[in-house]
Formats: sequence, C-alpha cells, structure tokens
Amino acid sequence: MTSSISVSRRSVLVLRVLVSGIFLLAGANHLLQTDKTVQRIEAASFKNIAYFFGDPEWLVILSGIVMGVAGILFLIGYKTKWAALILVAVLIPITLTVQVGQINTLGPLFKNLALLGGLLFFILNDTESHLKLKSKL
Repeated sequence: MTSSISVSRRSVLVLRVLVSGIFLLAGANHLLQTDKTVQRIEAASFKNIAYFFGDPEWLVILSGIVMGVAGILFLIGYKTKWAALILVAVLIPITLTVQVGQINTLGPLFKNLALLGGLLFFILNDTESHLKLKSKL
C-alpha cells in the first residue's frame, strides 16, 4: 500500500539544514576538542562500547571526520539517504556510549533520539527525486 503525503519543499530543505547543523558542529568539536570528548567517554557508564571498537581518541577523530563529511553531503542534499545512513551509524554508538545510563544526559539523549527521527525521515522517504520532480514542474 502506497500513500502520498504532500509536504512543503521548503520544510524538507529546512529540516535537512537544521539536522545537518548539529552534525557539522559535533564533528568540528570532535576534531578541535578531542581530549574533552575522550574525557566524556571515560566518564560514561557504557564506555566499554567505545573500547570495543578501539582506542577512544582515534574513534573521536574518526567520528569527527565522518560527521563532518556526511554532514556536508547531507546539508547540500547530495546522496541524502546514504549520508543519513552514515550519520545514523555514527549517532547510535555515540548515544549508547555517552548518553544512555546517565541521568545528567537525559536532555542530550532525547536530542539524539530526535536527530535519529530526522535522519529516518530522509532514509525512509525519497526526498531527492521528489524534490527534483517538483522543481521541474
């Protein structure tokens, strides 16, 4: 069953720009304040998740690069679905490691859940071809 829901082209653009902004800022923070981010991992209840994947310092740098590149692609609307999938792949382990299990990070936990919802919108909907089709009309 296929249903069609009409949404404003501008609202899709605004959502994409606003969601990408957090990843661009977080990516920059991971690269410019690596030590501070590693300290947050060290203090996290589930820091073993990070250690499972490797050295936290390298993970922070790698995640910063990935968030920056995927965030830019997401911002400009190039391969939006793939960029969103990559951002989800980075968001989930960060959320599980740093936000889950700590009462003082409930705000950031729900922020990350909202970001996940925004990314899922672009993963589940073909916004690129929809926007191209509408702009040709």
